[in-house]
Amino acid sequence: MRRRFPRPSEWRRESLRTNLWLVPTVEVLLAVGLFAVTYTLDRAAYRGDVSLPSWVNSGSPDAARQILTAIAAAVITVVTLVFSITIVALTLTSQQFGPRMLRNFIRDRGTQLTLGTFVATFVYAVLALGSIGHGRGGDFVPHLSITVALGLVLVALGVLIYFIHHIAKSIQLPEVIASIARDLSAAIDTELASGTVDTGFEGGPSETELLFRIEESGAPVPAPRTGYLQFVAYDALVDIATQADGVIYLLYRPGHFIVEGFTLATVWPASAATDVTRAMARAHVTGPNRTLTQDLMFAIDQLVEIAIRALSPAVNDTFTALTCIDWLSDGLCKLTARFHPRRVHRDRDGNVRVIAADVSYSRFVERAFDKIRQAGKGMPAVMIRQLDALAKVMASATASEQRAALLEQADMIWRLCVESVAEPFDRDDVRRRYDVVRTVAGNQERARSG
Repeated sequence: MRRRFPRPSEWRRESLRTNLWLVPTVEVLLAVGLFAVTYTLDRAAYRGDVSLPSWVNSGSPDAARQILTAIAAAVITVVTLVFSITIVALTLTSQQFGPRMLRNFIRDRGTQLTLGTFVATFVYAVLALGSIGHGRGGDFVPHLSITVALGLVLVALGVLIYFIHHIAKSIQLPEVIASIARDLSAAIDTELASGTVDTGFEGGPSETELLFRIEESGAPVPAPRTGYLQFVAYDALVDIATQADGVIYLLYRPGHFIVEGFTLATVWPASAATDVTRAMARAHVTGPNRTLTQDLMFAIDQLVEIAIRALSPAVNDTFTALTCIDWLSDGLCKLTARFHPRRVHRDRDGNVRVIAADVSYSRFVERAFDKIRQAGKGMPAVMIRQLDALAKVMASATASEQRAALLEQADMIWRLCVESVAEPFDRDDVRRRYDVVRTVAGNQERARSG
């Protein structure tokens, strides 16, 4: 059995989405192509080969230059002003939501399309302006191109109105949290819904035996560069290990920080280490920041960051933290119902070739609850909402290990309540929610046993 992980194309797609140059570049190329078409028609009309409709703009070369100059100047001024103000607003907002807010802004398609529309309109107007000149039949004025430029200005105006609405909506706190939660949900679908490939049999030494051999006589593979591990091409690693007739044991998973020269993986037998080291660079990607590709905890950490900032004494926004807990429960419910990680990746003959770094379900639960629980000390509302979330996630649990991890969190919340909440009525409210979690866990266990 070998699990199919996202291919490098999916990582590249995510990388291309998180920038402000790709969509504008495509729109600029479309604008250049559009100008080539309208310029050709203008030249044909200038020669008398075609006649333009009556609604096409007409005027002298000087008037055409004034129109196109005004369009180009206005468009570039508006885009500079709007995006400058937007960046300032987002910078101030990120102080409350966290610095990752700016990354989500860059990743937003609406922002990219708006920038691209303005830049494309500017480029089109400049190209049309440069085409005005003298010819054998007198002054050449691209009347159709000028008319299209005016149309593009109207389109840009509509996009500007949309962008103002979009950015005013997107920086609202509920929208920010919901957007991150959608990213988490999409990452879960991509990472856990790919299924498995059944080779039909298993051959060679077992995982336990191979781990013993790796520990005894494996050779280290150093990391080629420093940064966050963003993507691991497991299929490529299987091919590399097969060609070297060895086994690769990965010490890190996407989201971990690796340091150049330190051990990234261990290879057995040691004689295969040289070949594997040379080939490893093309099987993984590192960068200065974490991404959503193969790193489910990144989206969880984003929601937790907003929650603990909201619970800080400087902000003291309990309702924002409660919203984050609600969306975390949604993501954990999906993750819990479909969490079946596989460490071992085999070749076509069924031999173990790659042993991935272990990722446990309890670690996801800890990342989603620990910091918020610690920041919410003495706050019954936060404890109650966390216990409500645990009850929902518990209903989706399919294994006793999952229930144990969730019950451990519930126990810690209750102990914190006893320690920090002085009001008996508040403690009773927390106790009732705690009992619900234990009841759901008991029902799940009995249902599984029955």
